[in-house]
Amino acid sequence: MAGHSKWANIQHRKKAQDNKRGKVFTKVIREITVATKLGGSDISSNSRLRLAISKANASNVPKDTVERAIKKAIGSKDENIEEIIYEGYGPNGIAVIMECLTNNKNRTVSELRHVLSKYGGSLGTKGSVVHLFKKVGIIKVLNMSEDELISHMESIDLMDFEIIEDGCILFTNPNQLFEIKKYLEEKSITVENEEIAMDPITLLDIDDTQQEKINNLSDKLEEIEDVQNIYMNVNLG
Repeated sequence: MAGHSKWANIQHRKKAQDNKRGKVFTKVIREITVATKLGGSDISSNSRLRLAISKANASNVPKDTVERAIKKAIGSKDENIEEIIYEGYGPNGIAVIMECLTNNKNRTVSELRHVLSKYGGSLGTKGSVVHLFKKVGIIKVLNMSEDELISHMESIDLMDFEIIEDGCILFTNPNQLFEIKKYLEEKSITVENEEIAMDPITLLDIDDTQQEKINNLSDKLEEIEDVQNIYMNVNLG
């Protein structure tokens, strides 16, 4: 495959999240709460909740914590959490998408604007950068070679793939993510994790000085409790 590694950039973002495990727990539980409120507690019909639980498992969130969050979401109507996607610009005009869950939009906007401006960026208007990304499903498969993957190509429809040291990364249409995962598991193929993400259509190259600044920006945005996911169109691998 030509070009930059999408997986290297995804890993970079995941590493930043994993370094703040306490906040990861909070964000995962919030996602489970919103997914349950929006689609109910039945994971067979609520793909968003199924994905949130999968993320919770990957983050080692205790099972009883997940179950309590679902029960609380079913019975609670008090907290009005909104899902909002904010768009903006970072250093050197890079595009930034920030997926947020918030019960106070004014607070969230203020915190995002403060961090972005501190690192030479700004908050954008709706639609300003989202066209530079596409939504994709991502599945990490362990212990599979390229030849083995190709042998399954007639049965699964992939947008793209990457071969990595311990397996391969599959990029799918988001609507087909769980269908493909189910197919792989039925073939006794080990799926380590899956997610839906915003994938940059093109990646911008940056030098070491710029990368440090963008890394710091990413870290500070991650520290904002309302921020669930951050996507940038730069090569961070």
